[in-house]
Amino acid sequence: MKRTYTLCIITSLIMCILAVGVHRITRTEEKHLKVGFIFVGDEITPYTENFIKARNHVMEVYGDQIECVTKYNVTEDQIEEPLQELVAEKCDYIIAASYGYGPVVKEVAEKHPEIQFCVPTGDNANQEPVLSNYHNCYGTIYQGRYVCGVVAGVKLKEMIENGIITPEQAKIGYVAAFPYAEVISGYTAFYLGVRSVVPEATMLVKYTDTWSNYSMEKQVATELIEQDCVLISQHSDTIGPATACENAGGSIPVYHVGYNQSMTDVAPTRSLVSSCVDYSYYFEQSIYALLHDKKIEDCIDGKTYGQDAMAGLDKNWVRILDINEAIVPKETDQIVEDTINELVSGKKQVFSGNLTGVDPYDSTKRIDLNTPYIENETSSSPTFSYILDDVITIVE
Repeated sequence: MKRTYTLCIITSLIMCILAVGVHRITRTEEKHLKVGFIFVGDEITPYTENFIKARNHVMEVYGDQIECVTKYNVTEDQIEEPLQELVAEKCDYIIAASYGYGPVVKEVAEKHPEIQFCVPTGDNANQEPVLSNYHNCYGTIYQGRYVCGVVAGVKLKEMIENGIITPEQAKIGYVAAFPYAEVISGYTAFYLGVRSVVPEATMLVKYTDTWSNYSMEKQVATELIEQDCVLISQHSDTIGPATACENAGGSIPVYHVGYNQSMTDVAPTRSLVSSCVDYSYYFEQSIYALLHDKKIEDCIDGKTYGQDAMAGLDKNWVRILDINEAIVPKETDQIVEDTINELVSGKKQVFSGNLTGVDPYDSTKRIDLNTPYIENETSSSPTFSYILDDVITIVE
């Protein structure tokens, strides 16, 4: 018995030593990734700050399992050089975070099948040639735009009820970067959210032809205010429009709805709410896939279509930021919650109603929203690109 007991102790000790050894070997052989990021701006611009937060999230999650290399302030026509630098630095995964990067990044991806590439907000991953190492992702931001439009509508309704404006004065201004489907889809969803509360509302849209120019965006917002807009929203990357609203004079206050970050600190008496896409989840899940030698789309908690991935309010890829309780009507929070539930459950179809629209590039192409248009059905990048008749006006 004593001998048997001794053998058991010795065997147990050997097993413990082996177990410790196996653990150390596993840790030593644990896979590491070098991840490159290319950003069109830096932390000063809300758009890029949003991506920086997502990058910082994965650095916290994965610690020394990943090494991050970041290139800032890379304009879309200067992507080639920093991209090649990241390839030369032997990055395993390169995330180039601007729509216009797509064509060049895909060309480089074709030449470097050993590296994975992703262009968030891009729309060419499922176009020929389809590459197993090239991906797109985006949040279904039309949902966030619509919810923010509802908040704006609730505020406009309060202004009408208090006699500050008439229903005919419920005019919105929208500072838009480019006449891309992504932008058109966004401002249309925003408008339809407003219209669900104030049917008389109309909207003026003015393009800046740049993603990020503070002075221009502020000036365009000011011009829209001078055209009697009482609420300004934006698809542009700076706080210029929020600043214009906060500083606007006149007898009628001009309210603001932001994008990519809360702007209540910039416009505390005017900014109602903002929405954003949170890329933390995609970045975390795609890096997990590569650390475990899996296909990226197989590890995404969202909807995937080929080399493309998307999710919305239901997965927190789209967020509603900082409703400004100091200036919104008291019922706003409950209305927002109800609207989100309707969108997530599918009860609410955003692009629907007794409205028609026209393609801005081909007047023979029209749409009737009595048959709802399903956004993001097969692409994370928005595809709705019609200007609604009579209610949305593009101004020079």
